[in-house]
Amino acid sequence: MSTTADPPVPNKPPLETQTTVGNYFVSNYPPFSFWKKEDIPEIEAAMNRAPRPDTPLGVYTHIPFCRKRCHFCYFRVYTDKDSAAIKSYLEAMLEELTVYANKPFIGGRKPSFVYFGGGTPSYLSSSQLHHLTDGMKSLLPWDEVKEVTFECEPGTLTDKKLQTIHEIGITRLSLGVENFDDHILETNGRAHRGGEIDRAYGFAREIGFQQINIDLIAGMLEETEDNWKACVAKVIEMAPDSITIYQMEVPYNTTIYKRMKEDGKLAAPIADWETKRRWTDYAYNELTKNGYTVTSAYTAVKDSSKVTFEYRDQLWAGADLLAVGVASFGHIGGTHYQNHHDFDPYVEQLNDGGLPIYRALTPSDDERLIREFILQLKLGSVSLQYFIDKFGTNPAERFTEPLQRIADWGFLTIDGDRVNINREGLLQVDRLLHEFFLPEHRNARYA
Repeated sequence: MSTTADPPVPNKPPLETQTTVGNYFVSNYPPFSFWKKEDIPEIEAAMNRAPRPDTPLGVYTHIPFCRKRCHFCYFRVYTDKDSAAIKSYLEAMLEELTVYANKPFIGGRKPSFVYFGGGTPSYLSSSQLHHLTDGMKSLLPWDEVKEVTFECEPGTLTDKKLQTIHEIGITRLSLGVENFDDHILETNGRAHRGGEIDRAYGFAREIGFQQINIDLIAGMLEETEDNWKACVAKVIEMAPDSITIYQMEVPYNTTIYKRMKEDGKLAAPIADWETKRRWTDYAYNELTKNGYTVTSAYTAVKDSSKVTFEYRDQLWAGADLLAVGVASFGHIGGTHYQNHHDFDPYVEQLNDGGLPIYRALTPSDDERLIREFILQLKLGSVSLQYFIDKFGTNPAERFTEPLQRIADWGFLTIDGDRVNINREGLLQVDRLLHEFFLPEHRNARYA
């Protein structure tokens, strides 16, 4: 009689311990570092073509102004612009949108979703918000829009400001709370404090926004286990429609990294990855006990039959994204692009009658497949048939090796038409997604 030993299970990739510098969050593909200035003619050509059939259009508007720069922030933001500079910037954005509104790629479409990101969109005054959104609606009407998301810093929100935000048509208010403890907020460079969170949230609930989201960050500077549990308890007590939880990362152009570099340190002075994942898991378990449903690697919602996130879902399914503003990222007709990442060149180029595009990239059909597949995996479950119908390719065949590898590690199963990522996998999904990258993209700098 002979026996055959079971084949060994491949080792899981080693868990990171300390948090080191670099982008962890995967938001697009191919990586931004591969987008090039010499490919700008490709986005210009895409904008001069009619849209692909049945492709929805979204608009992203970048408001790069803040009261303070957070120590973990890697976005293009400015804390030193006066009202005249802000006015010139808003006029430049409307001029940019005017140019695009007359391009063939619009093809008679109206925005399906609009997103105001930053920076701090709520830094703008009520009159500035009315001026900006009136101009936007006159160029690309919002009467078919499914969602308008607006990012806020709680300390900028008065009752009047929130009334204005509601009046201009915002449906999804996203509060950048991050933490409720004043010491943690101050240590991380946040401008607001706990009392301002309670006040702003109370005003917003009275006004009656369709959806209110609260952002939290696990693993901030000097955050502790007790503090995190208190934050989770507080957000459950507040009962927002959705809660988004990010695990702290330290990209290169952050204040934290600059301090690390000055001190000659490789590891960031924040919680390690195992701790951040454990804290996020704790939050999701507590939220689930209190009636929430985890709908992605980052999001829990109170009522999944009513609460949606159109910006995320449509963008991850290949929607066109018309992005305006300094350093903003867009995607039109199969081509990625990013605007100039500095304030003065952005405004000057528009004032001179040009487009403020800084770099671009047209993904191959295979790269488009990879992009949609990895982004939708963050939802925890994807349909194979969706990709067969759209790309003519079965991901189970195209990605046989990485799917099997992640399944062997215990994070993934394939059940009929569905590819499913379990909770343990979702908590580290961004590092697992690199398994699907093409070889030339795997060890390259992401941004």
